[in-house]
Amino acid sequence: MALLRLAHANGIRVAQCRGFATISSSSPPPRAGTVGPYQVFDRNVKRIQKDQAATRDGGARSTTVDYIREEVADRMMERFLDIKRKFNTVVDLGSGPGHFSKLLESNKANKSMMIEASEKTLHRDPDSEFEVDVERIHAEEEDLLQVIEPNSQEAIVSCLSLHWVNDLPGVLVQVKEALKPDGLFLGAMFGGETLFELRTALQLAEVEREGGISPHISPMTDTRDISNLMGRAGFTLLTVDTEEVKVAYPSMWELLEDLSDMGEGNAVIGRFVAHRPHKRSETQL
Repeated sequence: MALLRLAHANGIRVAQCRGFATISSSSPPPRAGTVGPYQVFDRNVKRIQKDQAATRDGGARSTTVDYIREEVADRMMERFLDIKRKFNTVVDLGSGPGHFSKLLESNKANKSMMIEASEKTLHRDPDSEFEVDVERIHAEEEDLLQVIEPNSQEAIVSCLSLHWVNDLPGVLVQVKEALKPDGLFLGAMFGGETLFELRTALQLAEVEREGGISPHISPMTDTRDISNLMGRAGFTLLTVDTEEVKVAYPSMWELLEDLSDMGEGNAVIGRFVAHRPHKRSETQL
């Protein structure tokens, strides 16, 4: 799985260069003739998927498939520890149950403010697993400035959640506006050729057996897109790089089961084609 990891140390505060997200999952549909961010994902479906994953078998199955997020959180923490300062509060945006926040030590931060759209995921793990104080906030990533004051935070991190937001430019603008001057933004998201083998296999099978394809894998952001979006949002001193995390599975079925237990199932709008509502078994095989 390809990972885009981005880091930023906010320098001189610059003027806002675009509006905040104009629509979120809680907003009414845009009126005809108005302009809003293109809706790729059904955020309500994604919340339901994550809620179900967090409570399946009492949360045991969700905990079992934490291996990807734990690995990425470890790599993010290596970067975080390179910053020789202590933060009063770290905002963990799209925190899940707190994969990054669990790694925070008292000599680096006093408190973690965890923001997560799935309430059941947010409260999956008990406070005893954290070394710093935690505050849990049930809110959408796209509504960051509704729960965080502008120019109020020293550090914001995001571990594998931004690939599900519809208005990524708007979220980055809100992150920038929420940071104090010289604040830190450190994030990681799936991107590039993530799940390339699964995407290719499904598309080839559908074309051969059914004469067309429907979306099964989310569109992914590449490094150049992230650099451009962060620059447009007003970030300075950018560092954007990619890393690969390779995981082998016996077959497609084990991979799909793990994705479901991670809450990473398909949430693309239009993922079902009306005249082909169910994939034929011969296509799946």
